[in-house]
Amino acid sequence: MAHPTTRVLAVLELLQTHGRMTGPELARRIRVDVRTLRRYLVLLEEMGIPLTAERGRQGGYELVSGFKLPPMMFTSDEALALSVGLLAARGLGLAGAAPAVASAQAKLTRVLPAGLKRRLRAIDETVTLDLLRPISPEDNRALVDLTEAAQERRLVLLRYRVPTGRESARDFETYGVVYRGGCWYAVGLCRTSNQLRSFRLDRVVTVEPREERFARPADFDALAHLTRSIATLPRAHAVEVLLHAEPEAAQRAVFGALGTLEPVPRGVLLRSQVDDLGWLARELARLPFDFEVRSPAALRTALGSCARRLLRAACPTAKEGRAGSPARARGARAPAL
Repeated sequence: MAHPTTRVLAVLELLQTHGRMTGPELARRIRVDVRTLRRYLVLLEEMGIPLTAERGRQGGYELVSGFKLPPMMFTSDEALALSVGLLAARGLGLAGAAPAVASAQAKLTRVLPAGLKRRLRAIDETVTLDLLRPISPEDNRALVDLTEAAQERRLVLLRYRVPTGRESARDFETYGVVYRGGCWYAVGLCRTSNQLRSFRLDRVVTVEPREERFARPADFDALAHLTRSIATLPRAHAVEVLLHAEPEAAQRAVFGALGTLEPVPRGVLLRSQVDDLGWLARELARLPFDFEVRSPAALRTALGSCARRLLRAACPTAKEGRAGSPARARGARAPAL
């Protein structure tokens, strides 16, 4: 920051970001003495940027309230963050995302210097983000209203439509909003049922703010609650599997939607609800540690089918035995189930 012009712009950026700042504080941030700082402030005023000042050794400076600053200035890292953020916005299921992103990119292009324009264009044309195909709501009204309600701790009347078309009205305390698996969810306390619930935003009909406020539970993790709720939804098969692993290893190997994990004396107990035992068998087969199926017995059968398929892939020349099971390759052992 050796060039005086750079320091003058740095003073403008600091005042824009922090509001009122004292002379000594500004001088320290841009590494000059107070006398030099005063010269920079005069230069800003000569550029047409109105400042208010409080006189004295500890006098403060700030931009005049309501003053519209000149076009935004971005560092290279800030431009990179904005570019990737705009790319992500296209894949997050926001209504009208594509035209909004194009408009935002056009505005950025008008204010960025040539070098940053090239970087913005390069990112837009070459970077691809692997996001699930989203389910988009008709508009972003519910997202805006519910995030504001969560921030203000304001109760809302939520009108919600289930897949069958039936609508219901609920008094809802919004603790957080989550994007997961291609959908947006509002997570919080449904006062109508007096339970923690998650509602998909593409099924929200209207959000009506109430006057009443609520207290959000301390350290509430909306994403963790949503993940746990999805994993424990009642399905065709209730599953319990004992994982012979330390809790930390189990957490790393088992993704949240697979089920809940509970440390027990002999390892970690995985509880899950699934419709397809074959799918769960394949997920268990990839785990780097041993495990023991507690229930249901049908999962052991699914694991056996998975194991035989893997053996056929590992020993493609093995012949089928009379009973229809593959012959063992020399030195190969059948897996223990």
